[in-house]
Amino acid sequence: MARLSGDALSDGAPLEATQDALFGGSLVLFQPRRGAGYRTNVDALLLAGFAAALPLPAPSPGPAAERTTPRPAPIAFDLGAGVGAVGLALLRFGVAKRVVFVEIDELPAAMARRNLDANGWTGRGEVVRGDVRDVARARRGEAALVVCNPPYIAPGRGRTPVGQARARSGDLAAFVEAARQVAGRRARVCFVYPAQELGALTSTLADEGLFAKRMRFVHGTPEAPARIVLVEARAGRAGGLHVMPPLVERGARGYTPEMVALLARG
Repeated sequence: MARLSGDALSDGAPLEATQDALFGGSLVLFQPRRGAGYRTNVDALLLAGFAAALPLPAPSPGPAAERTTPRPAPIAFDLGAGVGAVGLALLRFGVAKRVVFVEIDELPAAMARRNLDANGWTGRGEVVRGDVRDVARARRGEAALVVCNPPYIAPGRGRTPVGQARARSGDLAAFVEAARQVAGRRARVCFVYPAQELGALTSTLADEGLFAKRMRFVHGTPEAPARIVLVEARAGRAGGLHVMPPLVERGARGYTPEMVALLARG
């Protein structure tokens, strides 16, 4: 089975899960049933696609879009991994040879391990149960790629459903600090965060010596304000930011071609 380190999990513990599928059924995903815990949403898939630098669909007629996918990272870290959707997608896209899934809660950590096994990637993943800062200090500089879909709600702000408090509410600075520590010298660090909190994200990154180099806003519809922002940062100096064209999720007839291509990617 996939290696798991950190606090022990009971293999016999009952997991109240549903078996779902992503990318046209090519990726199996066990996750808590509705009401039993935090379930993966589209933001995780958008982050994975952004980290993989997937090419935009080419207009038709016209030449195929040029593939700009980076070389596979020898090792990627998924911080606050939950059941592992982002890291699993990185493996599916071929952007990482190996992924370390860091998750503090027992149930999603167990499901991340189960998902690695179910998809045949037992030897390509490691699930580490623990606080992201503690794990990062112990494994400083290992990652060539770091991905993070952190909690969107700062502690003490707003209400979160019972059983999802730690997944929905958390300290952004803790995840950024962990990302900086685990990132190798030339590592890419990719975050997804609410667009209205972009200032908080970029300033927190800068506090750790990480500066935005690529950015993309995601809009629910063409007329709607940006919903989330995808940011790739690197250690070094500020400047050299590339702002990509916006990603629009839905048009008049449903999902846009880019969203269809991402969600059905086989």
